[in-house]
Amino acid sequence: MFHVKQSEKQTPNSAFGVDTPLARELADLSARRRRLESVELQFAGDARVLTVSNQKGGVGKTTTAVNIASALASFGAKVLVIDLDPQGNASTALGVPHSADTASIYDVLIDEMPLADIVQQSPESESLLCAPSTIHLAGAEIELVSQVAREHRLRRALDQYLSENPVDFVIIDCPPSLGLLTINAFTAASEVFIPIQCEYYALEGLSQLLGSIQMIQKHLNPDLHLSTILLTMYDGRTRLAQQVADEVRSHFPNQVLDTVIPRSVRVSEAPSFGQTVIAYDGASAGAIAYREAAVEIASNGAPDTHRTIASGQTQSKEN
Repeated sequence: MFHVKQSEKQTPNSAFGVDTPLARELADLSARRRRLESVELQFAGDARVLTVSNQKGGVGKTTTAVNIASALASFGAKVLVIDLDPQGNASTALGVPHSADTASIYDVLIDEMPLADIVQQSPESESLLCAPSTIHLAGAEIELVSQVAREHRLRRALDQYLSENPVDFVIIDCPPSLGLLTINAFTAASEVFIPIQCEYYALEGLSQLLGSIQMIQKHLNPDLHLSTILLTMYDGRTRLAQQVADEVRSHFPNQVLDTVIPRSVRVSEAPSFGQTVIAYDGASAGAIAYREAAVEIASNGAPDTHRTIASGQTQSKEN
């Protein structure tokens, strides 16, 4: 038997490995959490309408839509999420009933039901609202073909709703396609918000999406523009993730947020509990990243939106 003599200069902290990558990561997470606690957002002016779109599936589109909405609501914004995906995952994540007999966005698009009649409050927050999707929406693409002004149905319903029920943000979760549902979202929105996964095929199909945006600008909605790109599923341990991030930033230097969303077990678990990660585990790395992204989105928006730090400094960004 032998014993290793420890250095007399070794402190208890160093013995337990405080200066390790994990410890540094935890310390950074705590510092970011403290900074967020000192952030106040003030919202004024007209509602900002963002459509979250990417025809490539599996990029964290719905996850991003609901978590950004929840994060904005946690800062005091009133947010309406419109679930335009027939799968109804955004409705599930917000804890909103969306069974087949529930009044939904399908009834708004096909039967011209007022949007106010289907909007439900999420159990997470009084400031978080949802227009749910049901399985009936799967047939809406075909049914809309024969409808009058088929591309403007959501816009007309949303304009009527906002005239009577003002909110700060409207976030539209699109299906992973470029069909009539997505075109309705583009026509109703003023901003396009694209989540991009930090993997090899990240930019594949993006040119097609940008082409669709230009077509909508030309023929249906001249106010539409690409305002925000968020890098998701970022794994800092891989060189590929950094390469993809650098490439996206080089192509879209003014649209890509500084915040990146890391791969997170908590983010994946939250929807199974009918919650966003903000409500499920607000101290997790994923929740903190989404709250930081929400601050950026609010700060990069209308001139009336200000970011106030506890120290008393006030910053505002104008487009």
